[in-house]
Amino acid sequence: MAFRSSRAVVEPYVTRDGSEIRELMHPSVQGNLAQSLAEATVAPGDSTLLHRHRRTEEIYHFTRGSGWMILGRERLAVRAGDTVCIPPGVAHRLENTGGEPLVLLCACSPAYSHDDTELLTKD
Repeated sequence: MAFRSSRAVVEPYVTRDGSEIRELMHPSVQGNLAQSLAEATVAPGDSTLLHRHRRTEEIYHFTRGSGWMILGRERLAVRAGDTVCIPPGVAHRLENTGGEPLVLLCACSPAYSHDDTELLTKD
């Protein structure tokens, strides 16, 4: 059985961390079993809120733009072509320091859930 989605028909929404997300593949929509894939966008000058996921491992693959990523105690420069793995429980956030949108693919296992997102800052 094949599962299929088209970016053109997926409506974006804002996640708890403040990024705009398009869920390209998610069990609650397409019926796949154990993971999700989304495209996230952080506008120039914006940043996401510091947060962590108790159960979910995430892989970010940056496809456009540049900025900084806080990953635990590290501060990493990120740009198109970079890939970062975020283990469960590790605090993280993105900051777009470039002049164009910072765009990334985000693979989550298990699939993304608002309930598994713990905000660590209030701003």
